[in-house]
Amino acid sequence: MYADDTKIVTEWKTLHPKLEFDSGQSCYFLKEGYKVSRFLRGDELVYWYCDIIDYEYIKDEDTYIFRDLLADVVVYPNGFVKVLDLDEFEEALEAGSLTSQDVRKALRALSKLLNIIYNGKFEILTKEILSRVTNE
Repeated sequence: MYADDTKIVTEWKTLHPKLEFDSGQSCYFLKEGYKVSRFLRGDELVYWYCDIIDYEYIKDEDTYIFRDLLADVVVYPNGFVKVLDLDEFEEALEAGSLTSQDVRKALRALSKLLNIIYNGKFEILTKEILSRVTNE
């Protein structure tokens, strides 16, 4: 849908539709280290799902490789916020799948994301998707 040096906005449908959701849009905030996704069932918002990520850009191939840093945040339509997968995050660190640099990067991104949410400014992130969907 859109890409520049700081963000990539995509639209997607699940390969195997689930009862809970079947499509959505995502915005990768490259410099911030998170991806915000709108999960939909038909036209109905199920929730916003935020992944903490890292990425590598291969210029010669114009290719991005994204890596999930495991900590996630869900924002429900009623405003309830839930932090997920911190157990997986700890297990990956213990197993050596995450380096101390990965952990520092992930915790900085998670803290920044939660501060935006808790300060009532989540719409700053969701507008990147919503403005592109409504402009179609």
